[in-house]
Amino acid sequence: MKILTPSLEDYLEELYRFSLSSDSVRVTDLSHKLEVSLPSVTKALRKLKKGEFISYQRYGEITLTEKGKELGDFLVKRNQVLQEFLILIQTDCDIAAEAEAMEHYLSDATIRSIKAIVMFLNNNPEWHKVLLEHILSDR
Repeated sequence: MKILTPSLEDYLEELYRFSLSSDSVRVTDLSHKLEVSLPSVTKALRKLKKGEFISYQRYGEITLTEKGKELGDFLVKRNQVLQEFLILIQTDCDIAAEAEAMEHYLSDATIRSIKAIVMFLNNNPEWHKVLLEHILSDR
């Protein structure tokens, strides 16, 4: 499902997160959240609009199209799965930053496999314990 650059995925993911609590988003909202300049946001929005992921008029509100909502939901869930995986393996890192670094460079097949591992470990705490014992013994 990789059809956007990592940067554009970040914009769409944040737009989707905003959409869960607000009907629309403004350029300044994204600029503050992603810590980027207003011109950078505007440039990204033009690309997302061209790809039919958003509806956007200059100086107006930004709303997700159905296509944008679908991909945004996927992007948020992908990030959540990776964060949950990192938590389950008790890695000593900044979980959010690590998941962010991973999410853009793993294939959909790898993400599905990680999701299966997360589900397996959540449903089989005894195996999760065995895995953690093995991980901790190697540290």
